[in-house]
Parts: sequence; structure tokens; C-alpha cells
Amino acid sequence: MSEIRPIEWANGTLKFIDQTRLPLEEVIVEAHGYLEAVDAIKTMRVRGAPAIGVTAAYAVAMAAAELDSSNRDSFLQQLSAAGVEIKAARPTAVNLMWAVNRMIAVASSETDTSRIKDRLVTEAVLIEQEDEAINRLMGSHGKDLIPDGGSVLTHCNAGALATAAFGTAVGVIRASWEDGKRFKVFNTETRPFLQGARLTAWEFKKLGIPSTLVVDSAAGMLMHRGEIGCVITGADRIAANGDTANKIGTYTLAVLAKENGIPFYIAAPTSTVDLSLATGDQIEIEQRSQSEVTEFRGIQVAPEGVEALNPGFDVTPAKYVTAIITEAGVARPPYTESLNLAVRSANY
Repeated sequence: MSEIRPIEWANGTLKFIDQTRLPLEEVIVEAHGYLEAVDAIKTMRVRGAPAIGVTAAYAVAMAAAELDSSNRDSFLQQLSAAGVEIKAARPTAVNLMWAVNRMIAVASSETDTSRIKDRLVTEAVLIEQEDEAINRLMGSHGKDLIPDGGSVLTHCNAGALATAAFGTAVGVIRASWEDGKRFKVFNTETRPFLQGARLTAWEFKKLGIPSTLVVDSAAGMLMHRGEIGCVITGADRIAANGDTANKIGTYTLAVLAKENGIPFYIAAPTSTVDLSLATGDQIEIEQRSQSEVTEFRGIQVAPEGVEALNPGFDVTPAKYVTAIITEAGVARPPYTESLNLAVRSANY
């Protein structure tokens, strides 16, 4: 299988696949400063919670490179201010905040100002490497949940493009396929940004895994007809009780799966678990531009002036989640216990 690596760090420059251009063009874009990295996150040229976290880590390193570190206190103050800007790029994915906080903590722990910038680059590279290793661990933990000879449905894009490499939910599917299992794969188109149609279908083709693209509203019919054996998605933030924020439409799929007696799984690293939030009611939901709904690639598809609602995410209550696959193993209800144990086991 061909490896997909959406992010690359080289000589102080962050290179990444412009995901807004896929699948028609495979374009590599460069960010030379932290504000360019922030803009890439805002405009969804880089997207997916783990990938956003990795990009944010490199953004902190690039911000540090632009600052005078001769005065440690002033340097840390300015770096923290840059960290606030980076965190504000997108509000829902907790990996963004997690990565920035981790980088700022490393900077604050370094007393030798001559080493601080190099240490931040080293830490960002480590976060990227850890992400791939974590994804592969999730694949190994979750592959037994995919039914051999059955079928699986995934939503949005939780593949290599959403991470440093390998993927979360798609990584579990890939690990199952590489293990010799054969099953049918369905992926939703994921309106309005079409991450499933543009990105996930592209990834499955690159990986050589046959997949069938379905319109979002067809999922219920497929489940009712017995054509879906399980559903697996990624996540952008998971509360302490297991309530999960993911791409808009995930809640609908989870309810439909429950109604039809189908397991609903989530694959996400423990860095996506936010134990500071008791429930998903506390998760901030990003509201995106109306134009993503009323236009497609600059072409108006709705009446001029019509109002459109475009939440980027929804929250799936834990009662609909069969299991959450992490690098520390498969967490099951009650999630207040199993997720806390998983986070502690990961030892971040």
C-alpha cells in the first residue's frame, strides 16, 4: 500500500498537501511562518484533529524562530501570545489546544535560552512521529472489530490526510485489510465540504481498498437493508463521559446504527479526550461560512440571499457509542472510567 504523508517538515518550512485541491490536483503548499500555518488550518487546507495538532506544534516552533530569545521572560510572553493566535484557528478540535499547550510547556521548562528554539523543533517532530505510531496502535487494537466478509461505513475523512500518517478510523479499516480480512467499505460524501467524496474516496483508491461512495442521506436505507455491519468514525473532541464531537452528521449515523442494532465505533487518540469537560454539552461547535452551503467551488447553488446554517460538527451522546478505540486499547462503557484509564495509560 502506498503511504500518504500529508505533512512534512524540512529546514524550517512546513510542507503540506492542500486538501482543498483534492482529488483533482495533488498540490504541495509551503508555510514559512506560523501565521501561514494558522491560515492553512483556518481555510481547511490542513484539516483533521490530529493533523491540526501536528501543524499547530510546528506553528509554535515557527513562531519561536521569529522571536528574539535573548530575554527569556519576554520570549515566553510573546510565544504564549502566538500560542493564543494558533489556538483560535479552529475551536472544536482539542488536539489543537493540546499540542500548543504541550509546546509552550516545553519552552517554559527550558532554562537555557540558546537551546529553546531547537528544543521546540525537536518536540514538534516528536509529536508528528508519535501521531503515526499512535495511529498504527489504534489500527492494531481496532482491527478485530471490523467483520471479515461483512461491511463497514465511515463518515467524513479520518484517514492519513487527517493525521501525520496512517489514519484513525480509516487506519483501523486499513489495518483490518492488511490483516487479510475482506469486507465491503462504504464512505459518505460528507456535505457540505465533501471530505468523504474528495478525500476519503481518494485515500481508499490510493490504498487499493475498494470502496463505495454514498450520499449522506442513504446511510439509513443501507442500515435498514442489512448492508452495513458496523460504523466507524474519527473524533475532534471527546468529553470525559464519552460524548463525542465529530463531523456534522455523525450523530445521525449513531442514532440510525443504534436503531438498527449496528455497532458504532470511534477511533481517536487519547489527545482527543478532554477530561476537563464532563459532557459534550460543553464542547464548542464551530459555525462555518454560509457560502460552503450556498456555493460549490464559487458557483451559486442556492437562491441568492438565502440563509444557511453550517455547523462544522455535532455531538454524539455516549449512549450511542459501542466502543472508543485509542492507542491505549479499546474503551467501553462506562466511559468515565475507561477513558480516564486510557488517558493515564498513554502518559501524556
